[in-house]
Order: sequence, then C-alpha cells, then structure tokens
Amino acid sequence: MQKSIERISGDSAGVFYEFPAFRFTGADKAAPSAYLQSALHAGELPGVVAIDALMPALNKAEVEGRIKGNITVVPWANPIGRAQYHFGEHQGRFHLGTRTNFNRAFPLLAAPDTALLPDTTFGTADQQLKTRLLQLSIGHDIVLDLHCDDEGLAYLYVHTSLWPTMADCASAMGIDAVVLWSEDSDGTFEGATIMPYQNVPAGVAKFERRVATTVEYRGMLDVDGRLAASDAEGLYRLLVARGVIADPALPAPGPFTGFVAPLENIDMMPAPRAGAVLYDVKPGDRVAKGARLATIVHTPGEVGGRTEVFAPQDGIILTRRARRIIRAGEDLLKLVGDKKSADARSGTLED
Repeated sequence: MQKSIERISGDSAGVFYEFPAFRFTGADKAAPSAYLQSALHAGELPGVVAIDALMPALNKAEVEGRIKGNITVVPWANPIGRAQYHFGEHQGRFHLGTRTNFNRAFPLLAAPDTALLPDTTFGTADQQLKTRLLQLSIGHDIVLDLHCDDEGLAYLYVHTSLWPTMADCASAMGIDAVVLWSEDSDGTFEGATIMPYQNVPAGVAKFERRVATTVEYRGMLDVDGRLAASDAEGLYRLLVARGVIADPALPAPGPFTGFVAPLENIDMMPAPRAGAVLYDVKPGDRVAKGARLATIVHTPGEVGGRTEVFAPQDGIILTRRARRIIRAGEDLLKLVGDKKSADARSGTLED
C-alpha cells in the first residue's frame, strides 16, 4: 500500500490544505479497479469510520496477494470543509469562500480523459479540490462516494443506466433502499464520474458493469464502531463480488430485498410554519395518504398554535431532519411515494 499526500493551495498566501490517498496495486491488469472516498461533505462521518474499519481487511488482502484490481481510498476527501468552523459550529457542506456546495459544480467531462479537466491553477481552493478528486477517480470501474443524511435509512443514489446491474452491490452492502436518477445539471461528484461514460458504445462489457453511486450511510449521529464494522464488511463484500479482491470463502450476495424508486417519487415535505417539530414518523415507516407526519409548534401555548403536516400519498419515510427547530419552507423529511410526486421540487438530490 502506498500513501500520498495531496495538496491544495488556499485562497490566500501561506494557506494550504492536505489530504491522504491510499493506493493498493492489483495483480491482474484486467480486473476491475475501485475508488472510495468519504466526507466530501466534511461533517458526514459514517463513511470515514467505515473506511477506517475497512483498511485492515484491505491490508490483509494485500499481504495475502488477493488484491486483483487497483484500489484508491481517500478517507478524508475535503480538508477545506473539515477546517471550516463558524462560532464553534462546524460548516462542512458549503465552501464559505464561494458559498458553493462541496458536492456541486464538478466538471462534467465528455469522455473519461483527465486531459479534459479544467486548468485550476488560478482557481479557488474548492475548484482545485473538485478537479483533483475527479482526477483521482477517473478510470476506475467502481466509484463510491460515501455520505450520510440527517436521520435516515442506508440508501444509494444510482443512475438509471446502472440499474439493475448494480443490484448485487446494493445487496452486498446491506442497503435498505435505492433511489434512481437520470439527469444531473448541477455537477455532483457522482454525476461527474458517470457522465464521461454515457457515450461509450453499447456492448462494451467493461462499462456496462460500471459501478458509481452516492452512498447514504443513515444519519449524522450514526458514527459508532458496530455500524462502522458492518458497513466495512459491506464494502468488502462489494469489492469481492465485483472481482476487485479475491476471497473464495465469501459467498456471492443474494438478491436485493430493499425497495427501489425513481427520484421523481420523492416528496420533500416543506414545513408550512417555523417552529418546533414533533415527528409522528421515523425512517423506514410505511405511511398511508393522509397520515400525520409531523406537527409544527409555532405559537406555543396559544389556541391554533400548532400546524399538522400530512402525507400527500402512500409511501415510505426515507429520511427526516436531525434538529427539531425548523424555518418555514425548510424540508421536514423525504417521503418516497408509490407514485410520482406532485411537488415541482420533487427529486432534489440534496447530497
């Protein structure tokens, strides 16, 4: 295993950001390769501890000569966001200098060629970081971007072109749900790793078997050793199932038993009033149309001081807010409906 230190210039003199990248060299040039990164949104840590728990298994496989394809691992993908604090509160989702989401504005290339990447010599620190992360990921057959939600199930965002061929991956990882999407105009990291391959001729098996996904490892507070070990085992099973690592003792993953829905079926459920949130539902709950999802206490102690929020259709609760104070218009939860959402904002890929 080789470790390199990637360096990003800051936006003022004397400021630099660094993050490590670990590389395992595979013994078979024809085997699939894999790229794993975590904490692009720097405060989302379930993926960080999952990678920490995975590394001993990768080191063991390397010593035993079982790594077939190249593997690149970036446990802390965003040193800029990791360093951002405002009045003691961590701010790792948006770059404070450009006010841009760290998982937006990635270059969308016409082909998987690093020569097409923009020159960011004089770019902002976040532009440099995004270009470097994309450069590290290009050429890999498997690309996993590990995130988490506020409170939620373990789920994947998967491009429609990669489903259902990625069902074995979702099964191997023990995922609860898959959300399918088809368009990315915002330049998410996942979209930037998929778009260069959209013009590959049909029938090219290497690209038809491609894996690229945003992994949502439940919620912000789901950072503990038991979950990390379980998630690491899931990542290892995926790498074995797709031939990156050889492990004949590990059985092939069974059929995926979670639920699958298009992004357009998601109702984001904005809060009608500002106040304190009393939830009636939690992630994983099945609800019927008209069921009460939450109550907003906006004028406590007064008659009419509560406003209830009801399900617009039948569906499953995918996520909800971790904090219980809400502003009017902020999203309370994600409801994955049985049908297409009537909300024009349906399907917002927040991460």
